[in-house]
Amino acid sequence: MVPSEFIRYTPEVETVGPDIDNLLSPIVEYWEKKALESPRVEGAGRAVRGVHAKSFGLVKAEIQILHNVPPAYAQGIYAEPGRHGALMRFSSAATHMGTDVQLGPGLGCAIKIFDVPGPKLVTDEPDSTTFDLVLKNHTMFIANTARHYLFTEDVINNAPDYLARGRAGFKELLADFLTGKGKLEQSDWAWDEMFAFVRTLTQTPVRNPLLTTFSTLGAVLHGDYIAKVRIAPARHNASHVIHHELDLESRPDVFRPTLVDELLAGSFGFDLQVQLCTDLDAMPVDDVTVEWPEDRSPFVTVGRVRIPIQDISGPENFEKSDAMAFNQWRVTAEHRPLGEIMRVRQIYTASAKARRTYNHQPQVEPKSADEVLPQ
Repeated sequence: MVPSEFIRYTPEVETVGPDIDNLLSPIVEYWEKKALESPRVEGAGRAVRGVHAKSFGLVKAEIQILHNVPPAYAQGIYAEPGRHGALMRFSSAATHMGTDVQLGPGLGCAIKIFDVPGPKLVTDEPDSTTFDLVLKNHTMFIANTARHYLFTEDVINNAPDYLARGRAGFKELLADFLTGKGKLEQSDWAWDEMFAFVRTLTQTPVRNPLLTTFSTLGAVLHGDYIAKVRIAPARHNASHVIHHELDLESRPDVFRPTLVDELLAGSFGFDLQVQLCTDLDAMPVDDVTVEWPEDRSPFVTVGRVRIPIQDISGPENFEKSDAMAFNQWRVTAEHRPLGEIMRVRQIYTASAKARRTYNHQPQVEPKSADEVLPQ
């Protein structure tokens, strides 16, 4: 049953700390430095992404915005039924390159939707006609504020060094995560963030990407309302897949060969869904460590994602995936990311620019999916 009362957006629903501008500069510097050091650190011979570093494949898709969507859900780009070309980048969610068992089951799925009119909120190419969704196979993020983000991302990035020291190193990792490496006052320790981190670390299943649900994590504006967005596997995916169970220890690369096999053999789909906020206490904007309960407000399907049969096995697919950039802020104003941590994630533009400059890759948005994947 769809609730009848949804929270309308007002500026009071989100809080941004007064010191955010001072904190953004060191965060930008951190990510730019990481991008420029990555050819040496990762040993890949090129600059790699600070997050979602390992690509599993760039996939051509089509987005269909449905007719007869309930009015509260038919907001912004979802108000106009129609079809759009799209590209989807499946990846690890980890901050490093490595074998799949080293990087773990955290996955990302970024979608670039074409032919979406209207100015975008990114500083680069605001007049481009692309619209991005940046999603993970988690339902929560592990930092609520810019101040916590400064520490948590650094600790997570150095997780391999901590874990190389065994149990003692893991305890040190948790202590540094909680206390901001000893720089936070006890009243500001990152308890909620640490619990979210441990939960995602221990409760994320190993799953075929085509059987995986991917979410925005943070809240976004949805026209007049407040929402989270996700893509959920279409029902027929489960009966179509070849690889129902994955063993990350079976070989160095598991997710990419799985995706290659599946897309050579059949077509797949996802439901594009929106969850509207009905209770700011149970479904907060500023606390992204809280999973919004579906019994308060279910996800409603506003569109379909169709992935046709295709061959993504060649090295050129990796090269094109590597050259793509996705950003939560490449959206229209009706879908603006909300809250302090989503404001922080604007800085990924600087990281992408540094990476693509080092790699001599184009800095412009593509005009269509066919331009990138002409097959």
